[in-house]
Amino acid sequence: MTELGKGESVEKFEQTLDQLTLEQLSKESQKIRKRINNFRLALGRYFIDRQNQIDLMTVCAVAQEPLLLVGPPGTAKSDLILKFKDALSISDEDYFEYMLTRFTEPSEVIGPIDINQLREGKYIRRDKGKLPTGRLVFLDEIFKSNSAILNSLLTIINERKFYQDGEAVPVKLKILFAAANEIPEHSELLALKDRFCLKTSCQSVQERYFVELLDAGLEAHTQRDLNQKPWVEGHASLVDFLKAHRYLTLLLSKKETDIEGNIIRDRHLFFKDELLTEMRRLIKTLVREDNIFISDRKIIKLYRLLRTRAWIFHGGAVERQDLVLLSYLGETLEEIELLEEKVPKLLGLE
Repeated sequence: MTELGKGESVEKFEQTLDQLTLEQLSKESQKIRKRINNFRLALGRYFIDRQNQIDLMTVCAVAQEPLLLVGPPGTAKSDLILKFKDALSISDEDYFEYMLTRFTEPSEVIGPIDINQLREGKYIRRDKGKLPTGRLVFLDEIFKSNSAILNSLLTIINERKFYQDGEAVPVKLKILFAAANEIPEHSELLALKDRFCLKTSCQSVQERYFVELLDAGLEAHTQRDLNQKPWVEGHASLVDFLKAHRYLTLLLSKKETDIEGNIIRDRHLFFKDELLTEMRRLIKTLVREDNIFISDRKIIKLYRLLRTRAWIFHGGAVERQDLVLLSYLGETLEEIELLEEKVPKLLGLE
C-alpha cells in the first residue's frame, strides 16, 4: 500500500500530484497496477457474483469517470460502494453519500447558505462535510433529484466545480458512484444520464447462488455486529488511484513525430486500427439493431475507459477483450441487460 509519509494527508499529496512526471510515474507504474489488481480481486471475495461490477468500479475510479449501478433494492449496490470505500481506506472526511428524493434541498447536498455571509451580501454555501468536499461520492437514487439540484449536479460531474457567489470553485471529487432502482424516461434527465458513460445492472443472485448467498449474508451480519471489516486489506489506497490516473493522463497526452513528420498519438501505439474498426462496427450494430443512443461525449469517454481497463488488466494496448465495456452503454435497464448479454457474444468472448 502506498505510504503518504509522516502525517501527510491526501489533500497534501494532491498539491504535489501535478508535479509528477511521466518518467517518474513510469518507474512505479507496474507496482501501482499490481496493487490495484490485488485490490479489485481481493474485494471480489466478499461478494457473490459481483466481480464484474467491482472491476467496472475500479476502472471508472482510476479514469475518474462516474459509474451508475442499477437494480432492485437488496442487490448489494450500497454495500459494494461502502466496502470499496473502506478497502481504499478513504476517511469519512473524504466521503459523502446521500439518498436523493424529489424533496431534497440543495443545502442537503451542496451545503447550506452561510447566513453571516448573506448579511454581507455574499451568497456562500458552507460546504464542509457536503458533496463539494468529498473525494469519493455516492448518490443513491440519483434520478429522483429535482430541478433545483439537477443543474448543480451536471456542473459538478462534468466540470468538477460549483458556484460560490457567482464564482466557479473546484470540488474535490475524484470518484463518483451512483445507484438507482430504475432509470426513468423523463426527458429532463437525459443530460444527467449521458454523464454516466457506463451503467451496469445489479440483479438478484439467489437463483444461482442460494446457499453461497445465505452463508455470505450471515457472515456479513456477524461482521457488522462485531464492527469487523476484513475487506480492509490494504492492497491499494486512493493515492494509488490518483497516481494511476495521472500516469494514464500523461500517456494519453503524449505526442511524437515520426521521420516522415506524422504525429503519433496514443491510439497509434495502444489501439490497433483493426480493433478500432471492430469497435466502430460494434457501435454501429448496437445503434442500428437496438437503437442504443451513444453520444459523441460517450465515444471520447469510452476511449479513455478502454485504455484504463487495458492498462489495469494487462498493462498494455487495448485488446479485443477490453471492448466488453461496450456492454455497459445502455440507457435503460432493459438496454443494460440486453447489452450485457449481447456484446460478449458479438465479441466472441462467450
